[in-house]
Amino acid sequence: MEASTPIRPDRPDAEAALLAVLWHRRPRVVVKADLLPAISVLSFVSLAGIPAGWIWAMIAPPTRMLITASQGPLPLPDEELHAFDAVALHAVLGLAIGALLGAAVWLLRERRGPVIMIATVLGALVAGWLTLTIGSAFANGFYPPPGSAKAGQFVLRAPESGGILPIVSWGLGSSLAYGVLAVWNGMHDLGRRLS
Repeated sequence: MEASTPIRPDRPDAEAALLAVLWHRRPRVVVKADLLPAISVLSFVSLAGIPAGWIWAMIAPPTRMLITASQGPLPLPDEELHAFDAVALHAVLGLAIGALLGAAVWLLRERRGPVIMIATVLGALVAGWLTLTIGSAFANGFYPPPGSAKAGQFVLRAPESGGILPIVSWGLGSSLAYGVLAVWNGMHDLGRRLS
């Protein structure tokens, strides 16, 4: 068996030999060992949607409406803009909390990789959906419908956050935070091995 010769930088093929060594030592993606922790991460991240829904219901502005005898409740001038405010608040809240969750999951050093990142993004999307549904339920509890309001009275309608933008912002925030930290890390194994 031939003894291997050391790589010398002054040789012309030293760069190719160094690349060959680095290529063969490239770490593999761990899937099987990361499946159970990925399910735990997905569940934990998705639970963040419950307190976020309550926070959104507290800060989203309601729409002031005037009860009329002929047409029922009519929104006051410029109050319809609060529909945009509710969606924008939900999207910004999701982006911020999603980024915090992505950074927090990155701290699980022994489990870093694409499996955990996918679980984090899926959990963040579920959290966004939970925020949408639970936040609407909380908001309807804070601002009950005007059942016995008389003509000429002002009532508050609960804020509504619909559409897919608020849900997607959760996944976007978590994937951006996790991805930026992975790129910034610069290690081939993302620092999984504790050495």
